[in-house]
Amino acid sequence: MSTAASATARRLTAAALTAGAIVGAVALPASAADHRPDNRRPEVKISDVQYDAPGRDDRSRRSLNEEWVELTNTTRRSINLDGWTLRNEDGRTYTFRHFRLDGRATVRVHTGEGRDTRRDLFQDRNREVWDNRSDTATLRNDRGRFIDDESWDRNRHHHGGGHHGGGHHHNH
Repeated sequence: MSTAASATARRLTAAALTAGAIVGAVALPASAADHRPDNRRPEVKISDVQYDAPGRDDRSRRSLNEEWVELTNTTRRSINLDGWTLRNEDGRTYTFRHFRLDGRATVRVHTGEGRDTRRDLFQDRNREVWDNRSDTATLRNDRGRFIDDESWDRNRHHHGGGHHGGGHHHNH
């Protein structure tokens, strides 16, 4: 009986090793490709999003500018973002004008009004652009090609998808 048991164990181990090798081989190209058709990581990526300004959303300049999307240049050379766009799911779009993002630099695109600098750009809007519950920020280059996106969905953590009377809860 012991020989049969050890033979089974050996077969299972061999199967597990083979499966592991296959998974390993498949996982590498998928993560490297990062779901992009051109198999390259984006040179400019959405590195952070603060879609819900701390405190009350009172549409004050301070509140609107605490809502931002951060872009980071992952390369060592500066990249011209002139004509690039950042848009939300509703199609509201911010277009970059005459802006170069230095190598390894990060810029925050604030929703509200302000004076553009190398580190901070302003959409000059008078109301929030990013939905606190769920939205997607999509970055495209000047030819309209997809570069990167970032999505969030706070509803997934509430009610398990079902609605319990009383409408939606707004966290304002």
